[in-house]
Amino acid sequence: MAFFRAVEFLALSIWLGSDVFLSFVVAPGAFSVLAGRDQAGAIVGYSLTRMHWMGVICGVLLLLLRVARTRTVASLAAPAALCVLLMILLTVTSQLALSPKMAALRVQMGSIQATAADSPLLAEFSRLHRVSVALESGVLLAGFAALYLLVRETPLNA
Repeated sequence: MAFFRAVEFLALSIWLGSDVFLSFVVAPGAFSVLAGRDQAGAIVGYSLTRMHWMGVICGVLLLLLRVARTRTVASLAAPAALCVLLMILLTVTSQLALSPKMAALRVQMGSIQATAADSPLLAEFSRLHRVSVALESGVLLAGFAALYLLVRETPLNA
């Protein structure tokens, strides 16, 4: 069962690490290195979609291993597991509810950087972007909380 616990840590670490890397390296780097905001947005959007699905897979794997390790579904009510469930919920919400709307707005605008600052389409895109950033911040915070709580659990009763 120690192997399952180790893979739980690995799954959470991969998810958190990819989120941190995308948020603090890929996104700022794309917007500072690439010629235009449209190109940078395309790279970040592409990366975000893949990171979201990888995160959901890591989260589901973690929860399944947790149930297998503890031999009880009740272990999903532990604080660490609830944090992972919250991460999955926020990620799926962002990917399925926000990302398609933002993509449709990008298509309607043609170019974000060429769209007038007072455009209602740009205003809506900016609003959705703020919500997306808030959801991703929630994923990060819940992930760090999950990691802390997972470390503090004793392997026998976790």
